[in-house]
Amino acid sequence: MRWLSYRLMSLLGWRIAGDLPDLPKMVIIGAPHTSNWDFFLFLGVIQHFRIQVNFLAKKALFRWPFGWMFRKVGGIPVDRAEPGGIVQQVKEAFDQREHMILVIAPEGTRTAAPRWKSGFVEIAERAAVPVVLAGVDAENKVVTISRAYDVGNDRHRFMDEVRAFYADKNGINPKGKGPVRIADEPAAS
Repeated sequence: MRWLSYRLMSLLGWRIAGDLPDLPKMVIIGAPHTSNWDFFLFLGVIQHFRIQVNFLAKKALFRWPFGWMFRKVGGIPVDRAEPGGIVQQVKEAFDQREHMILVIAPEGTRTAAPRWKSGFVEIAERAAVPVVLAGVDAENKVVTISRAYDVGNDRHRFMDEVRAFYADKNGINPKGKGPVRIADEPAAS
């Protein structure tokens, strides 16, 4: 499926700009997430870089008979009954692995939302891993990969850099792009 997605991406004129940092652990955020087609771009990008990635999924999906399949393709089970505990669960997953690339769509939906979910920032802070940005620019058919960013102890500065990166990226369905901000930021940011 990855290979097919990569070939389809190429045939349709999409390209990838930037290189993935050579780091053993990171969080990659993909945005704007405005279409179901984003999944095929995601598969094409991971095929291009030939990387194994992880993603979060509700714990119930990891039961028999399909649990093995979700783990094999990089799924990390999380217990959504404890919303504050998800960040800790993912931090522990980072702690238990030598290599881990976690991919998250921070918008959490394909429609315009008033803000992004802040879990990617909290995970990066707690697990002490960098964040890499992947931006979808459908107008120019480019998926751009950023350098690695350290969230550090200044979320506002970090989010200003994230906003600057995504300013010219509108996704496949531009109406689905919402503001680039997390919950603890003022609306006018």
